[in-house]
Amino acid sequence: MQNAKHADDLQYPVPAPATDGFVRVRGARENNLRNVDVDVPRDAIVAFTGVSGSGKSSLAFGTIYAEAQRRYFESVAPYARRLIQQGHNPKVELISGLPPAVALQQRRGAPSSRSTVGTVTTLSNSLRMLFSRAGTYPAGSTQLDSDAFSPNTAAGACRECHGLGVAHTVTESSLVPDPSLTIRDGAIAAWPGAWQGKNLRDILTHLGYDVDVPWRKLPKKHRDWILFTEEQPVVEVTPQRDRVAKPYKGRFWSARSYVLHTLADSQSASMRERVLAFMESGPCPRCSGTGLVPEALAVTFAGRTIAELNGLPMVELAEVVRPTAVLDDAGTASRTQLSGESNEVAVAITRDLLQRITVLLDLGLGYLALGRATPTLSPGEMQRLRIATQLRSGLFGVIYVLDEPSAGLHPADAEPLLEVLEQLKSSGNSVFVVEHNMDVVRRADWLVDVGPRAGEGGGEVLYSGPVDGLASVEESVTRPFLFDDGGSVPLGSSGAGGARKPEEWLELKDITRHNLRGLDAEFPLGVLTAVTGVSGSGKSTLVSKVLGEAVGSGLRTPAEQDGSAEPLELGSVLGSHRIDRLVTVDQKPIGRTPRSNLATYTGLFDAVRKEFAATEQARTRGFGAGRFSFNVAGGRCETCQGEGFVAVELLFLPGSYGPCPECAGSRYNPETLEVQYRGRNIAEVLAMTVDAASGFLAAVPAAARSLKSLRDVGLGYLRLGQPATELSGGEAQRIKLATELQRAQRGHSLYLLDEPTTGLHPADVQLLMAQLHGLVDAGNSVVVVEHDMAVVAGADWVIDLGPSGGDKGGRIMATGTPAAVARSTESRTAPYLATALGQGITSQRPETSRFDNGGAMS
Repeated sequence: MQNAKHADDLQYPVPAPATDGFVRVRGARENNLRNVDVDVPRDAIVAFTGVSGSGKSSLAFGTIYAEAQRRYFESVAPYARRLIQQGHNPKVELISGLPPAVALQQRRGAPSSRSTVGTVTTLSNSLRMLFSRAGTYPAGSTQLDSDAFSPNTAAGACRECHGLGVAHTVTESSLVPDPSLTIRDGAIAAWPGAWQGKNLRDILTHLGYDVDVPWRKLPKKHRDWILFTEEQPVVEVTPQRDRVAKPYKGRFWSARSYVLHTLADSQSASMRERVLAFMESGPCPRCSGTGLVPEALAVTFAGRTIAELNGLPMVELAEVVRPTAVLDDAGTASRTQLSGESNEVAVAITRDLLQRITVLLDLGLGYLALGRATPTLSPGEMQRLRIATQLRSGLFGVIYVLDEPSAGLHPADAEPLLEVLEQLKSSGNSVFVVEHNMDVVRRADWLVDVGPRAGEGGGEVLYSGPVDGLASVEESVTRPFLFDDGGSVPLGSSGAGGARKPEEWLELKDITRHNLRGLDAEFPLGVLTAVTGVSGSGKSTLVSKVLGEAVGSGLRTPAEQDGSAEPLELGSVLGSHRIDRLVTVDQKPIGRTPRSNLATYTGLFDAVRKEFAATEQARTRGFGAGRFSFNVAGGRCETCQGEGFVAVELLFLPGSYGPCPECAGSRYNPETLEVQYRGRNIAEVLAMTVDAASGFLAAVPAAARSLKSLRDVGLGYLRLGQPATELSGGEAQRIKLATELQRAQRGHSLYLLDEPTTGLHPADVQLLMAQLHGLVDAGNSVVVVEHDMAVVAGADWVIDLGPSGGDKGGRIMATGTPAAVARSTESRTAPYLATALGQGITSQRPETSRFDNGGAMS
């Protein structure tokens, strides 16, 4: 090992001066790190590698970045610190030579529909200023402030939809689905039933309306008043057909008023859900879905409104602003009027816009529009947007810590990303990347390999030095994949005779959704199909949205919502009767609070609690299985409500969390912890890793089955009680897959997975793919959206979309076996797939590193 060692008894000297060119870490003990010492060069691209859970993120993010952040916050005034969300203090003896750091981590788009590509990149701010200062205004109108061009401000938001662009309205057809009925027979379906509905009918009768004629025969004036009036007359009503009842004062509610009131004020979820069915959602009629006030929409630039420019792909937006941006100084010197599309202000703003957009185009994001909502973006797209923003920031001497920057990228898109990382380095910065893509690792200047395994079996720095030096580290799991020692062999069918042959076909005709326009697609059944294509080509739309929704509707499976108001248009679906069950395995969290964890999600915790309840101690005390749940009163610690930690509020320091002083983080009260199963209490079992628990709970069939499935997908390092909030998207997806694998396999199920290898080391990918091929061998069909060419090469069938992203994508460029697609002359995937099939992964470095002389800086 180079520049890394254990130092249990090491006496730490005074930190080396920052001028030696290295960040020196001593005694790192964050998470599973075992008192790690390591030296990492600055002004270089450094790749941190290792299997999932080995500790590489704990070193790069949890230690190096966290310490840089802590030092920065120490320089901030105590009062200002209260206003900033701060991280934790890392468990490390010392770190020397550490510059300021910026972290760019993998996370999905913000759940707010108000967050867009434009707001993430701040390009929207520049565009709004352009319209405010250089737009063409209608004659006689006054200049608007930039806030008036934002749907997220009080000045610019449409008064009808409050800037969302989507209106939830009621119509006569939604309130009265069957106009042939009379009011007495229930024509106004949105009204409440039972006594309340009868009350409203009696009030209408008292007001002189006929409730016994078909709805359609009532005058339109009467129909509109009954459904939409804001009036609420109070009248004395004598109940019809009930002469014994006394008269009473009754208040009338129109159908619309009743629906809106129920949605806003009812405490009953079932009542809100009932009335929601009588509402229609669509583009706001007042602002045509733009979310803006009419005054803002009246201003144009280059003949277009700001809403129209927000809807253009950035590659087209660049062409709109380019003519103004390239005007020379002589052409603008005389144009100093306050508003005008070629004045000096317009030139300055458009030049800045064009420069910033060009960075995004270089990263392959030209197909995105500024108005694209971030919930519809992949983690890879979000991270590239943030990288582009940092590239324009002009910072110098900073460490950028990136979490798998190539995740979610087609190999063709990864190449410009590597150029951007080189630009960050050449600008005088250090780039630390946690990475599983061996092509990216080969381009690094330095490699830190952590392992050898995950969890308790990891936490050691096996190697730190130039990339080529890892070839001599036998215990490294990364080594064979980096140097093609058999690790790059495609994972194909487990059966003999090569790729499987399709049994039958699922055909979707005339698909229209996002950039899929009139597309026909055929999916083979009984095989593993990989859907490929560059970012934005339509892969996820085709698989997760269209295929899932088309098949799921026939199986009465809830349709996936993608945050888009665009409906699915589909001509026909043929062959769906051959599928008995649809399973969508995505990377959404398995829970949003620490109360949800691996054990509760998979169901194995139920089996564990039953075992504890069956012990002699529990029976004697009358403890049932519920006693051993930390989510309900009884067995849990009431001081922390079963969470294991309490919030600590500090006056001039950020609020933090600490172990509960009553239960010391165990979550349970002392009486519950006295009950033991095989010498362990319930808290100690939850603290076990999956690997450890598999032996401990081997005699519990239900738990053993779940644990085996988790180990089969490479999650043996996770703790049973690990909170859902601490799990990555890839880990959440594999937990969902393991939960599915533990069920009895019936066959004829369709499994849809969107980039299942995201966040996985190649060794973990092998485990995952073995399970997916096992599902196919059991008679099921698997469809994966995938960028990993080793996985695609091992599939039975490939559907490649392209040729580019956005409006220039959405077409099927090639389809067939991997070998057939690799021969395609139109597919951008073909050359990369051909390499995976024919040559495997080359270990040739593209250029000489400045660290090739044994690790010394040149």
